[in-house]
Amino acid sequence: MSSQEEYVLRTVEERGIRFVQLWFTDVLGTPKTFSITPAELDNALDEGMTFDGSAIDGFSRVQESDVLARPDASTFQLLPWHGHGEGQQAQVARVFCDIVNLDRSPFEGCPRHVLRRAMGRARDAGFTFYAAPEIEYFYFADSDPAHPPTTLDSGSYFELTVADRASDIRQQTVLTLEEMGIPVEHAQHEDAPSQHEIDLRYTDALTMADTVMTVRLVAKEMARQQGVFASFMPKPLAGVQGSGMHTHMSLFQGDTNAFVDRDRPSGLSVIAEQFIAGLLHHAGEITAVTNQWVNSYKRLVSGYEAPIHVSWARNNRSALVRVPVVKPGKFESTRIEYRAPDSACNPYLAFAVILAAGLRGIEQGYELPPEADANLFTLDAETLAAQGIQPLPGSLHEALARMENSELLAECLGEHVFEWFIRNKRAEWSDYKAHVSQFELDRYLPLL
Repeated sequence: MSSQEEYVLRTVEERGIRFVQLWFTDVLGTPKTFSITPAELDNALDEGMTFDGSAIDGFSRVQESDVLARPDASTFQLLPWHGHGEGQQAQVARVFCDIVNLDRSPFEGCPRHVLRRAMGRARDAGFTFYAAPEIEYFYFADSDPAHPPTTLDSGSYFELTVADRASDIRQQTVLTLEEMGIPVEHAQHEDAPSQHEIDLRYTDALTMADTVMTVRLVAKEMARQQGVFASFMPKPLAGVQGSGMHTHMSLFQGDTNAFVDRDRPSGLSVIAEQFIAGLLHHAGEITAVTNQWVNSYKRLVSGYEAPIHVSWARNNRSALVRVPVVKPGKFESTRIEYRAPDSACNPYLAFAVILAAGLRGIEQGYELPPEADANLFTLDAETLAAQGIQPLPGSLHEALARMENSELLAECLGEHVFEWFIRNKRAEWSDYKAHVSQFELDRYLPLL
């Protein structure tokens, strides 16, 4: 037994933990859990806990249903909203799990395994992949789909107001995350009414994917305790910005940032430029994963600050890939920002395909195209085409068509996840096409 597993067992005993929740996700990133008592924890850490994988979307077929949830002891953490004070709920902790087959080989339908495998390829090339996302979301007074969403505030970007309900909930969310050992770089009001953002301090991509799942749950739980609803839907309101998950990233070789070369005029290394080129070259292929819902493409439209063109720039927020300006003397903080993902993606799969695209650029020596220094939102299609700037997919249907023909994604995701994901998303698109929206009724019913 590892020292970390011994720490978990000792902490459970000393803190009087009554339940341990085993967390994992399905292929779409939907959080799943079941609870065990301390009496079962030793066995769970040693052997894993068996459950019926056929009951989870994208997991096993009925005839080969049983899989094991194996806790990753390094992710053990108390859930602070349980069990404070005399007479309160029982103390509860959580631990993320890897899903494995009964022979303990990695289960091909486990999103965490997909990211582990991608990071293993990076490690074989001498790199560690770090990520730091900016997670945007909304607060609403009502989560009933039959009712129009009602925002909690009318604030805008960086607005400073007297204490209001939404800001108080966001503050409590940040404090809870910090109590769980999750460092928050900063939090703010975003551009749209009742839209907020939490920016996380960078760490390795697997830890960050676990953290993104935790942030979503904590934000929803803190809102629920105040009788409201937090939503990470990419575009819940028409006429305002959607919720993105701009992700800052870098590759390190040991303790050295591989994206830095101070001897080059740009400060960017050849590795950084090839990584960016890989992202641009494969952007259309990976968009179905980084933006996996029908609703995701209501955010990726002109006029709302979301990227819609495959381009890069040093400090141009209309570009898909941005290279933020670093503070003087802080060259080691050099990073790139990929602006397409939304807050409702599966972070394990999204980080995996982003890494795979960047690594492919390095492995094959892709050449970085010219920087887009104009505001792309103001350029017409002819001008963009003349500059070789292509659009991102404009719908889930278009994104899936690009994904289906991608050898890169088939290799990165593995046959199991690749085929199930496409099949599930084709069904979602089919349902969407068959739906008659309120827009159509309002526009056509009186006219036709």
